[in-house]
Amino acid sequence: GRTVSTKGWPPRYLTKVKPSAAKRGDGQFASEFIETYCRVVKDSVGGRVGDPIELRPWQRNLLSWVNARRPDGKKQFRQALIGLPRKSGKSALLSGLALYELVLGPEGGEVFTLATSRDQARIVFGTTKRMVEMDPELNGMVRLFKDAIELPGTGSVMRVMSAEAPQLEGLNPSYVIVDEVHALPDRELWDVMSLATAARTDPQMVGITTAGTKFNRHGAESLCYGLYNYGVRVAEGEIEDDSFGLAWWSPKKPESDHRDPKVWAEANPGLGDLQSKEDFESAVLRTPEAEFRTKRLNLWVDATTSWLPTGAWDACADDRAIPDGARVVLALDGSYNGDSTALVVAEVPEDKDVFPHIGVAGAWERPPEADQHWTVDILDVEEAVRDAAKRWNVLEIACDPYRWARSMQVLADEGLPIVEFPQTASRMSPATSRFYEAVMNKSITHDGDKRLARHVSSAVLKVDNRGSRLAKESRGTSRKIDLAVCAVMSLDRVEYWRNRKTKETPRVFAF
Repeated sequence: GRTVSTKGWPPRYLTKVKPSAAKRGDGQFASEFIETYCRVVKDSVGGRVGDPIELRPWQRNLLSWVNARRPDGKKQFRQALIGLPRKSGKSALLSGLALYELVLGPEGGEVFTLATSRDQARIVFGTTKRMVEMDPELNGMVRLFKDAIELPGTGSVMRVMSAEAPQLEGLNPSYVIVDEVHALPDRELWDVMSLATAARTDPQMVGITTAGTKFNRHGAESLCYGLYNYGVRVAEGEIEDDSFGLAWWSPKKPESDHRDPKVWAEANPGLGDLQSKEDFESAVLRTPEAEFRTKRLNLWVDATTSWLPTGAWDACADDRAIPDGARVVLALDGSYNGDSTALVVAEVPEDKDVFPHIGVAGAWERPPEADQHWTVDILDVEEAVRDAAKRWNVLEIACDPYRWARSMQVLADEGLPIVEFPQTASRMSPATSRFYEAVMNKSITHDGDKRLARHVSSAVLKVDNRGSRLAKESRGTSRKIDLAVCAVMSLDRVEYWRNRKTKETPRVFAF
């Protein structure tokens, strides 16, 4: 007596399953198991903590599809790839499916949830464990451990594992869930687990993911993109392989306007239900286009794409100068030869309603007429930092220590507040997103310096499994981005100081 709805189904790409195969499968049983025993573990748009999970029609259809069976009774898909944008309820659905396989799967089954890191793998496992704890019948049926759930009655077990492929040899999985396949650095984990299922009579390996980048850091096609392309060819009849399944939600046309709510609905079966439309309206204003297309529309992007829309940086220009004595942070991005060195100053306003203001305190670039032996005058850079510290009330000087540890040590010994700011993905990705949002919202201003504008226009956005951050337009280019990088660093540190609860003097960096 359930309401039949076609909303969100079928996805953009779907490998065919005959109605008879879906009917023979476990999809209906899996859906009923999840709705009977699994509960919401976090308050969200989809429900409150403790509420029974109520599957949407498209989710029930997905479960019927992935659990389809051949005439001989075995699962149709030995491998399946499911592509959904962020916040589509992936973790809860996978947790319920993993529990179903643990409790009602084969005796002596081994269910694995896998991901790039243990923290990522624990997302699905942690949700599954919490579901067990919230249901008295399930809780009395299994034994819970730190990294495992055991069903003593059948000898089956569910384990959480990360991408440490050499340690996975010798396993005998019956069911494998790989979360965020796009984040896997190479094929090793996927291939090891695929081979490990060979000893089972009816195994299945399901990857669920959002889109990522097309190519890995070595320039080769990424694992996830390769699986996606293979699945599309199967779905479109170019390749005949009934054992591989692809269900992939994305816009009908990849080039569609990413700001169009109709395009959002094409890629997100849970829009207006599991996902808030207001959240999309907010996110599209503050998220770089490449990242929005990847995470919210499930579209593949190249490794690099343009950073700021045309005119966005110019719209934030304000030719005022930062007054002497103002509270500021400095950001230094140094090189020695063949590149440029940048020193950016950013005002930290006392008034929360005043926007941070960014300017150039120094820039050193190889002159066009200079030969390849040209080097940055390090002493000149150090003196510029000292001059800035005399002019303004410098709260801190953020610096990437690469090749500049000696200068940092010298300046720190003089009592200047040096703070190490390594340009790692974990630091630069959130800082880059924050800067983009500030530019798009016009919540920062800058002094209109043409050198800074040139560096900003030369920057592109590099997107990979560690996030998005600035990169040069192409390798070998003479165009520089150091001032843009410093601007990103400086705003990150401004926000740190604006949100401090106390105003104590910063600790001098100790090397």
